[in-house]
Amino acid sequence: MAQKSLLRNKKAKQGQDQHDSTPITRRQQEVLTYIAEGLNNREIADQLNISSRTVEVHRFNLMRRLQVTNVAQLIRQGLLMGLLTKLFRVTEPRA
Repeated sequence: MAQKSLLRNKKAKQGQDQHDSTPITRRQQEVLTYIAEGLNNREIADQLNISSRTVEVHRFNLMRRLQVTNVAQLIRQGLLMGLLTKLFRVTEPRA
C-alpha cells in the first residue's frame, strides 16, 4: 500500500514538473505585459479585443502557473523568470 502511495506521488510530481516547464502562451504574455503596465481587466480586454472575462481567465491561469497569489508577486515572478523586461519608466516625483 505504501508503494502505491509513493508511486502516485511520484507520478503527480512528474506531471507538475512538466506543467511548470511549459512556457506561457503568447496571449498570456500579452496579458502579463498589460498587467505590468497597470491596466485593469476591462482596459486589457479593450486592447486585445476580447471579453474582460477572458482576461480574468488568462490572469488566473498565469497566477496558477507562476504559483503566485497577487499581482505584485505575479509581476515579480514575471521579472525573475525573464517573462517581463524592466519596462517601467522613471518619472519625476509629483509635487
